[in-house]
Amino acid sequence: MKRTNNWDSLEKVIQSVLPPDSEVMRQAAKRWDSIAKPLRSLGAFENMITQIAGIQRSVSVALEKRTLVVFCSDNGIVEEGVTQTGQDVTAVVASNLAHGRATAALFCRRTGTDIMPVDVGMITDVGIRTEKAAYGTKNFAKTDAMTRAQAIETIGTGAAIARELADAGNRILMTGEMGIGNTSTSSAVAAVLLGRPVEEITGRGAGLSDEGLRHKREVLSRAVRDRNPDPSDPLDVLAKTGGFDIAAMAGLMIGAASCKIPVILDGFISAVAALTAVRMCPQVFGYLIPSHQSSEPGANIVLEALGLRAPLHADMRPGEGCGAVMMIPLLELAADIYTKMPTFEEIEIEAYQSFDEEVTE
Repeated sequence: MKRTNNWDSLEKVIQSVLPPDSEVMRQAAKRWDSIAKPLRSLGAFENMITQIAGIQRSVSVALEKRTLVVFCSDNGIVEEGVTQTGQDVTAVVASNLAHGRATAALFCRRTGTDIMPVDVGMITDVGIRTEKAAYGTKNFAKTDAMTRAQAIETIGTGAAIARELADAGNRILMTGEMGIGNTSTSSAVAAVLLGRPVEEITGRGAGLSDEGLRHKREVLSRAVRDRNPDPSDPLDVLAKTGGFDIAAMAGLMIGAASCKIPVILDGFISAVAALTAVRMCPQVFGYLIPSHQSSEPGANIVLEALGLRAPLHADMRPGEGCGAVMMIPLLELAADIYTKMPTFEEIEIEAYQSFDEEVTE
């Protein structure tokens, strides 16, 4: 598939993104209020189904064909000892994703979700689909993580994959990632874009000790200071301190929005990619569905900055897109109520009245 690998072509995709259809959303909300159950009783799930209806431009929502796209890449910052494991783990998990042995792959099998692992920058080749701009990013404690051209190319790769999946009939996409060191890149990108101290955003990742966390925060704080990315330019932030997985996920979100497809976010790293995408294309916001509140300290900060609230609070941080896939059965349950439950009129009882000021969450 031809990549959107230059700024002019990527900008055309960005400019093609329109907000969800507000009239369809109004009709969907009206349908919810007519269903014979307590008003707004499914809370955020009613809002999500309404949002999906607006995205798909149809009061009838479709969730049947969906894919989790897991972008796999390696990060040069691991040279600084900011992780508990080495980059060989990226290759092992990527291979397991392809062979149905990783956590996310098992979740996908159980929920009837397709999975597509994509190598967008691993230092090895493991036999999965390969779309890499380079064999891993550089160590941004010493130099820029990638070139601006590589950032644009990788965003374009994500956008092209979204278009490919749309053409194959997918109605909903999920974002996932695999790459040792990517909580470090995500922390750096989020800190710069939000103007927050790196130390406030940075967590333990896959299980650092207290000393390891202190070292990680020191390394990232110094690296961000040395790279000095421009917070008003998301491409500059990505190129100097980011990862190929973040860039590809941001591209997938932009591409999905241009194809009128909702995207379920995973945890912290996925949220940082969403922040990047929204900074590039604000209309993308209307296409994003949060899943879980990651236990990484920066996760809630990023979601709050995006204006999103994750419905699942379980102190998870498995990565790979696991939280996003866990949302599928819940959305299907809500969609069944929305489409199959009778209305007050159909069962001949008086409908509830809405007193918005009395509604509690």
